[in-house]
Amino acid sequence: MLFAAGFGTRMGAMTADRPKPLIAVAGRPLIDHALALADAAGIGRVVANLHYRGDQIRRHLSGRDILFSEEQPHILETGGGLRAALPLLGAGPVFTLNTDAVWTGPNPLETLATAWKADMGALLLLAPVSRTRGHGARGDFTLSPDGRILRGGDMVYLGAQILDPAGLDQIAEPVFSLNRQWDALIAQGRAFGTLHPGLWCDVGRPEGIAEAEAMLREAAP
Repeated sequence: MLFAAGFGTRMGAMTADRPKPLIAVAGRPLIDHALALADAAGIGRVVANLHYRGDQIRRHLSGRDILFSEEQPHILETGGGLRAALPLLGAGPVFTLNTDAVWTGPNPLETLATAWKADMGALLLLAPVSRTRGHGARGDFTLSPDGRILRGGDMVYLGAQILDPAGLDQIAEPVFSLNRQWDALIAQGRAFGTLHPGLWCDVGRPEGIAEAEAMLREAAP
């Protein structure tokens, strides 16, 4: 599941005439960076959710074997968006990947696949603040010695995970964040994290483009 429906308001004027996933970093639209990871990891079915200027994303990806989950008239946030896309994704745990970041190091989806275990409810890819760019100084989670996560701490969620969507249908609201599902799984002791050994840059603001491009140059052989 590629999250591609957002308004990109933090990008300011850059998203006045295009959706954020089509903003270029190092000569490639952000969504192409995300798709390259999915392709390299051998992900067989890819679904992108659409809302803001979704027609542009459809045209850009025309000819590719990608399914689209259109969110109209309202955007559904991450939880509602994933739930709406489940008929296209199929049964069982799913990868989700934000489309506003750039990575170095091992393929994050392959890292998640290697660490995933059947009794997990969620497996989030994390990195310490010091290995992130464009994010700020605050973390999101603590990674316990047994691999479980707790709220607060210096670990940043990198926008990539494997999630068992069972339970999403129990949430009454049509629009909700995946934080609701994570909190339930944390309470059950079924929310885990694993570390990304490379670098990661959040491209949520205009200045993130230059930071991401510098990071990619530094990592180039």
